[in-house]
Amino acid sequence: MSENTTTLLDIHGMSCAGCVRSVERALASVQGVTSASVNFASQSAAVSGDVSVEHLIDAVQSAGYDADQHVMVPLADQEQQMRADLIEAFLKSAMLLIAASILMADMWVGFLPSTHSTPAWLVISIVTLALMGFAGGQFYRNALIAARHGSATMDTLIALGTGMAYLYSVMVVFVPEVLPEGSRHQFFEAALYVIGFVSLGRAIELYSRSDTSLAIEKLYNLTPRQVTIIENGIEQVVSSASLVKGQQVRVNPGDAIPVDGRVVTGRTSVDESLMTGESIPVIKGEEDWVSAGTQNLDGSMIVEVMQAGEETRLAAISRLVAEAQNSKPEVARLVDQIAAIFVPLVCLVAISAAFYWWTFGPAPQLSYAFVTAVSVLIVACPCALGLAIPMSIMVGLGRGAASGILIRNSEILQVANRMNVLVLDKTGTLTHGKPHVVAAHGLRPEHLSFVMALEQRATHPIADAIVAHCESLAVTPAEITDVRQIAGGGVSGELDGRRMLVGSLQFLEDQSVTGLIEVKEEGTIIGVSLDGGFRGYFALTDTLRQEAAEVIKHLKSCGIRSVMATGDRIQVAQWAADQVGIEEVHGELSPEGKLELVQRLQFNGFTVGMIGDGINDAIALSAADVSIAMGIGADIAQESADITLRESSLYGLLDTLNLSRRVMNNIYQNLVAAFAYNLLLIPIAAGVLFPTLLSPALAGLAMALSSVSVVANATRLRFTWARPNLAAS
Repeated sequence: MSENTTTLLDIHGMSCAGCVRSVERALASVQGVTSASVNFASQSAAVSGDVSVEHLIDAVQSAGYDADQHVMVPLADQEQQMRADLIEAFLKSAMLLIAASILMADMWVGFLPSTHSTPAWLVISIVTLALMGFAGGQFYRNALIAARHGSATMDTLIALGTGMAYLYSVMVVFVPEVLPEGSRHQFFEAALYVIGFVSLGRAIELYSRSDTSLAIEKLYNLTPRQVTIIENGIEQVVSSASLVKGQQVRVNPGDAIPVDGRVVTGRTSVDESLMTGESIPVIKGEEDWVSAGTQNLDGSMIVEVMQAGEETRLAAISRLVAEAQNSKPEVARLVDQIAAIFVPLVCLVAISAAFYWWTFGPAPQLSYAFVTAVSVLIVACPCALGLAIPMSIMVGLGRGAASGILIRNSEILQVANRMNVLVLDKTGTLTHGKPHVVAAHGLRPEHLSFVMALEQRATHPIADAIVAHCESLAVTPAEITDVRQIAGGGVSGELDGRRMLVGSLQFLEDQSVTGLIEVKEEGTIIGVSLDGGFRGYFALTDTLRQEAAEVIKHLKSCGIRSVMATGDRIQVAQWAADQVGIEEVHGELSPEGKLELVQRLQFNGFTVGMIGDGINDAIALSAADVSIAMGIGADIAQESADITLRESSLYGLLDTLNLSRRVMNNIYQNLVAAFAYNLLLIPIAAGVLFPTLLSPALAGLAMALSSVSVVANATRLRFTWARPNLAAS
């Protein structure tokens, strides 16, 4: 893969945050890897760099885990596998918990033979061992693998705790004379309860994690699995996975469009809300572009395949979200470092507790030493710690993607939470980006023909408006050569050795055009130069977004200062700023000027966000601490931005800030819960509340509940989504 390629891997065998650290270190050590981020909640990794997938898999296996390249699987197959895994996990948990409950009930009722009946308890011990191996074998296998690689994980704690409980119970039954009389208590039920509760907690986690992952996969699976192609006038149904560029596909009313392509025949309305956030259907006819995953509403059409499968924009969005879910905010790296030393520290605490009770505790010392050591090992499993951050990120970014917010890296959520200055472009951001020509002065028909040819090659709303104006006058575009688009300035081209420039008056002045005049007309002025001399100009106006003033007011109430930066004339920029309530305005800026503004604000200590939509915004977007691109804008702006808003509205900006606040708050809640759980229960398990002691069985239940509580809290992000109340701001 190339240096900038990101590969997604599915990781198998991870059980806690400590495993994440081990896998990340293994991947980062591979030559050619520039970054590696592992997500415990999704059991996956995102690796960037120039290295083969085989080398990455070998590195993961050398660390004691397994991996394979992530592939998109049909949603129905994923759901079926999820249900099968869930049923299996619940059945195994049920077997263990029922068996443990029978042994627990015997302590109260005494319906089983006494421990002096060796044959009966031989059978019980064998059945217990079989259940532990059948339902919890992965804990012991993973613990052995970790030990061989010189590390310790959550599985290590469970294996040590339950293994000690089982071996101690076997000694009580078969060689009781080696133990003090007061310490002859068997803990078969504790071993079963621990594995049962932990397995039950994992089953619930599995369901929540899978459900969250499926919510993202649904983006990719919006395209149909089978399509109708037309070859030599004959229609046949084939798998959508077999489509290649150039084929023609029939899309009937009500069908999802399976590919990115061009309409060959037909006229229909298409629901493009998935891609653009625009709820109003768009009319599509011959030569119009359609996107995979959008919905054909009424007419039938034939579409030529331009991009299919993994090459579609929809697939790219799915990959973007998946990669973002594997990224980590700053706080996550600190948690990973803590998790790396957590398990060895817990083992030390367990040994210290056992030593204290055996040396200084009351009789029976061995029983107290054993119970406290096992309870510490079990209760301290760092599952909740490993899930605290990735679960919030997975759910939050999934919810954001469903709402039209595409985030490249979750780290930006933490930065967005600190943002205190927002730089806004004008055209296409504060305005609708669909200006129209209100006047044209000094331009003859041959000029318009040349201009139309140039602007057809440009990618900016102003160019579209000029082309539309020329079309309304039935202008025929000229045959031009050497067309060059200059970011933030204009466009140039040649016809029969004559050179024309079209762009802002400042751009023409920078190009040493002669004969320039001062234009006092309202609106955006686009000048035309031919052979180095000024020939005339277009005057264009744009309409402000209806929500712009509300959004700026809300940003101010949140302590975020708004700054306008535009290449437009200062008079036009100031007028727009006055309408929406922006106090600081910078007009007639080149792309480099916007960059300098962002850097100057950063130098003064501000955390700077920028939102824009054009090519002239790309440089400044790349430099901003938080960069946001309007989804209707130029591709380069979207590629330069950390966040892309598919919705053609500034409300998406507020949704983004709301999302960052909610996700970060949720992360902090989870971390507080996970750390508080360990800080509270580890001392209790060690016996600080004596004579009250935490039994190993209850320790297993508490540990499982801690993980479930973190997952449940993160899941709230899916249902507690609301746009800020603008009326109250």
